[in-house]
Amino acid sequence: MKAIDKEYQSSITPERALEILKEGNERFMNNLKANRDLLQQANQTRNGQWPFATILSCIDSRTSAELIFDQGLGDIFSIRIAGNIVNTDIIGSMEFACKLAGSKLLVVLGHSRCGAVKGACDHVEMGNLTELLAKLQTAVYLEKETLDESQRNSSNAVFVENVATISVKRSVQAIIERSYILEQMIEKGKIAIIGAMHDLDTGMVEFYEDTLITHSNIESTRRQDD
Repeated sequence: MKAIDKEYQSSITPERALEILKEGNERFMNNLKANRDLLQQANQTRNGQWPFATILSCIDSRTSAELIFDQGLGDIFSIRIAGNIVNTDIIGSMEFACKLAGSKLLVVLGHSRCGAVKGACDHVEMGNLTELLAKLQTAVYLEKETLDESQRNSSNAVFVENVATISVKRSVQAIIERSYILEQMIEKGKIAIIGAMHDLDTGMVEFYEDTLITHSNIESTRRQDD
């Protein structure tokens, strides 16, 4: 399998980009890999890159986007940070990936049993990590299913997963709210954005269809936010 070139990237729609990721995750779950010569792909991309998708995921060693979506060199931009949180630098990276490098799809990818989410649930404070975990605190407070205060911590697996899901969905909205460039690209149908969750037990990535923002529903999304 050859690396993606500019012509092929240009032909991919945001909808097709999502399908490619779903197909790749299906291969991953079934221990099937596309036949790639990575050295050849490295040579093919030495003068340029044309990734079709950009994925924001956690630094967790088990959640490599290239592996769980079975993608090769030059196929996707991979942005990684503990807790897959959003900040100005990350949004700027997304703007580069989409506006300048032609990426068609943005994915905010959380994962089960996330250590950063657990830390936020326990209100951990430790050096510079304190500021990072603070960005997850709103998701902790927005979790309303767990009423017993003694259960609102990392020992409660359901609570942790609920917070992780809330965080992913909030991040999708935050990206659009904080980037006029990406918002305009969605309105013009050039890109789309969606949230997802990776299950460490099965390898499956569940895409949250209710978070999918495309040119056809961005106006209704704005009205819901208002």
